[in-house]
Amino acid sequence: MSVDSLRQEIESLINEYSVVLFMKGTADFPACGFSNLVVQVLEQFNIPFHDVNILERADLRQAIKDYTNWPTLPQLYVNGVFIGGADIVREMYMDGTFENLLREQGLLTAAE
Repeated sequence: MSVDSLRQEIESLINEYSVVLFMKGTADFPACGFSNLVVQVLEQFNIPFHDVNILERADLRQAIKDYTNWPTLPQLYVNGVFIGGADIVREMYMDGTFENLLREQGLLTAAE
């Protein structure tokens, strides 16, 4: 697959879904602790998300790293914006900024 078509595929995914997690494994069966951590954070807030198993696609695995200029996985997108990987999500969860982000993006209501 060409670089342009991989870029289009990534952009299509992050524009189609409110929350996308490019990860090792799947939401039901994360294949690494870092991916599992992000899945657990999202599940804490009952946020539905689209998982993309990059272990099944070596071309997409490299393409997503090139797209964000970010060398590690998982990679989380919220409403088309790259949030970061496991360390950033963990830090944001711990200091409350992740919940604030979800509220600002309309993914959590005041009652939640």
